[in-house]
Amino acid sequence: MTIPDTKDGTLFYLVGASGAGKDSLLRYARTRLAGKPVTFAHRYITRPVELSGENHIALSPAEFAERRAQGCFIMHWESHGLSYGVGVEINAWMQLGLNVVVNGSRAYLPQAVALFPTLVPVWVRVKPEVLTQRLQQRGRETAADIQQRLQRAQAFSLPDLPRLQILDNDGALDAAGEKLCQLLMG
Repeated sequence: MTIPDTKDGTLFYLVGASGAGKDSLLRYARTRLAGKPVTFAHRYITRPVELSGENHIALSPAEFAERRAQGCFIMHWESHGLSYGVGVEINAWMQLGLNVVVNGSRAYLPQAVALFPTLVPVWVRVKPEVLTQRLQQRGRETAADIQQRLQRAQAFSLPDLPRLQILDNDGALDAAGEKLCQLLMG
C-alpha cells in the first residue's frame, strides 16, 4: 500500500467530567461528519458494551493487560476501577491526513500532551447544577457515586495549554455539537 503525501491530521483530545455530555457530543459529531476526514477512535475498556453507552471495544482485564504488554495502546489509564486504552492505529490515521478524535481522561491529559505536543485538548464544561441533573438522570451511579463524581469534577481546573479549546455544553446538544464539528473540521 502506498501512503499518499498528505499533511498529517490533528489529534483532538476530548475531556470533561462524567455527565458533561462527551458521549452525546461524540455521537452527534460522528453522525454530522460522516464522510469527512475525521475519525473517531474507539477506546478499549474493561467494561461491557451497553446499548445506550459509549461505542467502545470491551476487553476483559486479562485481554487488556495482554494488549498493553504487546504495545497495542499508544495511551492507557485507569479510572473508576476500569482500564482504558487508545490503540496505536491512531498514528496511521493521522499519517493519512485524518483528524482523529479521542475521548480522553482529564487526569491523563499531561501524558497525552507529552506524547502528542500538537494535540488539541477540548475541555467539555458544564455548570455544577447541570452536571448533577445529568448524573441523576442517567441512573448509572448511586447517590454516593454521584457525590464522588461531582467532587472529582471540581478537583480538576482548566490546564494552561496553548491549544486548549473550551466547549460549554450546558444547553441544547446541537449548539455544542455544531461548535465541536466546526472545531474538528478546522
